[in-house]
Amino acid sequence: MTDDAESGPAQRYVHDHPAIQNVNVVHEEQRSFGDRVADRVATVVGSWSFIITQSVTLALWIIANIILVAQAATSGKPFMEAWDPYPFILLNLVLSFQAAYTGPIVMMSQNRQAEKDRIAAESDYEVNRTSERELEVVLEHLAHQDELILKALDRLERIVAGHAAEMRSLASRS
Repeated sequence: MTDDAESGPAQRYVHDHPAIQNVNVVHEEQRSFGDRVADRVATVVGSWSFIITQSVTLALWIIANIILVAQAATSGKPFMEAWDPYPFILLNLVLSFQAAYTGPIVMMSQNRQAEKDRIAAESDYEVNRTSERELEVVLEHLAHQDELILKALDRLERIVAGHAAEMRSLASRS
């Protein structure tokens, strides 16, 4: 059994840090229904499929209204009235409503993502601090082991030297 003076830093180190948590799980558990809806809206609005769908819808809206206005002008009896003739005021109103609602919803989602990033950064910092301290302990322990090995080698060399002297002494007597 070794005394406390010979026990290394690794034996004296106390692992008292909290368990590492998965930031994604913590963040997911904290999200409310509204948060999930906002994140889903932001995901949809920020996708190429939404941009393409909206572009096609806008193009069809404009083309249909232009065709209906042209048909009314040429035939006199239109198949259907243009619901939003040029300058497309209804379209402008619809797009304004869309921007008025999706803008804040996307910002809510971005704020939540920023909070998640802050939590992840704090977690990374704590893990790095703990890792750094434990690495210091390992390096101190390796240095301590080097000292013990050098002491053991020195003792071993003295024993071997004493044994060799004893053998020479015995050899010279005979």
